[in-house]
Amino acid sequence: MPRTPLPPGGEEETPSLDSVRLDVWLDVSCVFPTRSRAGAACEAGKVDVNGARAKPHRRVRPGDRLAITRAARPRREIIVRGLAERSIPKARARLLYEDVTPTASPEVLEARRLDRMLAPREVEGRPDKRDRRARIRRKRSER
Repeated sequence: MPRTPLPPGGEEETPSLDSVRLDVWLDVSCVFPTRSRAGAACEAGKVDVNGARAKPHRRVRPGDRLAITRAARPRREIIVRGLAERSIPKARARLLYEDVTPTASPEVLEARRLDRMLAPREVEGRPDKRDRRARIRRKRSER
């Protein structure tokens, strides 16, 4: 099949977008690492668009306000500034939205810092071969 020549300028023209699926936009804008995680968050009710719970197939437009809730993180407020359907460099992807999340008060920041300091640390990982054999020897000697 013969290819059609490109228009002058050497690049294909992309039609301007008026809306994009929410899960696609969340992935392309690097808010979520994958489209499936973005869709799962939408299905779980973790993403609101203009104050209403949003499904993954909902269309977003510039000016829409998103609220994203994730575990162990503060609620994130984002305003859509641009649209894209395909992956773009991360630096350009950050220009697709404006983060308007209010900053936490100094008391909350200090409480978070103290929680991190006082939280138990998992120093030991999975036992290696030597540790497993030592544990087996101890159990045999206890019989």
